[in-house]
Amino acid sequence: MTAPRIFFYVQHLLGIGHIARASRIANALVQDGFDVTVVTGGLPVPGFPGDGVKTVALPPVVASNAGFSGLADADGRPAGEDFLSARRDLLLEAFHAARPDVVIIEAFPFGRRQMRFELLPLFAAIDKAEPRPKLVSSVRDILQENRKAGRDAETAALVKDHFDAVLVHGDPDFIRLEDTFPLTAEIADRLRYTGLVAAPPAPEPTETFDIIASAGGGAVGAALIGAAKEAAALLPADLRWLLIAGPNLPEADFAALSQDAAPNVTLVRFRRDFPSLLRGAKVSISQAGYNTVGDLLRTECRAILIPFVAGGETEQTVRAERLQALGLADILPETGLTPGHVKEAVEKALAAPRSGLVSLDLDGAEKTAGIIRSIIAGDSKL
Repeated sequence: MTAPRIFFYVQHLLGIGHIARASRIANALVQDGFDVTVVTGGLPVPGFPGDGVKTVALPPVVASNAGFSGLADADGRPAGEDFLSARRDLLLEAFHAARPDVVIIEAFPFGRRQMRFELLPLFAAIDKAEPRPKLVSSVRDILQENRKAGRDAETAALVKDHFDAVLVHGDPDFIRLEDTFPLTAEIADRLRYTGLVAAPPAPEPTETFDIIASAGGGAVGAALIGAAKEAAALLPADLRWLLIAGPNLPEADFAALSQDAAPNVTLVRFRRDFPSLLRGAKVSISQAGYNTVGDLLRTECRAILIPFVAGGETEQTVRAERLQALGLADILPETGLTPGHVKEAVEKALAAPRSGLVSLDLDGAEKTAGIIRSIIAGDSKL
């Protein structure tokens, strides 16, 4: 029997959260017997999408600013019309070559409006295909709240006109889509909650650190890592610190952080065993991104969250506040962050009991595979 074919489009523009979550889903689909092609549109990230996954790498684009209002090429130059047209054509060629049974679009139409130039032509090709593949949107549990009139209505209209299903990668007992998308009722017939797409429980760490400060992809994490580095000098020297700066932190920032670090501080760009390290740590200091929080929820590590808010971003603040309300995290503001703030938060966390494991659904990747099978089968309950 021929394996069902999946064509999975993912565009990361700043951090690595989108490609990391999509890769976990793609790998679960492969494990469940699907033939998966992941189309990436951002800068390459080592280790993603993963073994067994076919990949198509479009010429990369990145966010030209923290507000995500423009696109640039890999060298930071504004992405012009000729460049974007060539990308669109490559995407359409890849779609026709893959002949998928299901097309999964990560984030759009709830985010990634900048990619309309290639996604709307892709939708037109999907509608003309014989047989027509199912079209599915793959979105995180908390959306960026729109500040422009009409955006939510446009999103709902795109879902109703083109999509067969919307997979919400969250636990409705933690947060529901309507909490950040006011027009959810208009598309309720297409929604399926998958649970959070967290990594499986990690093995015991091969080395331990007391405090781990991490900046995700690192593109906007210099201030967090810098404040943690200075806070380490204000706390007892027997505490072991690991600072994970992220693969996208500019080299000049990484070099500056490397200067004059205390002997009890280790600075790296990336640790593949990050989930394991969290199991052995007493305190984690991080932003409140989807994947980092998923890793934290698999452990009993005390969490200090510093939500990313540049460019009017709201998603991480909503997530952090929900976790704080459950007693699972403390929050520090990104604006005006100082080593003194970090020191005080770490002292408070060290004095508190370990958080305890949570009962939220963290098996979203595997459940996504099951839902995709039901979509192919034409499940009437979808």
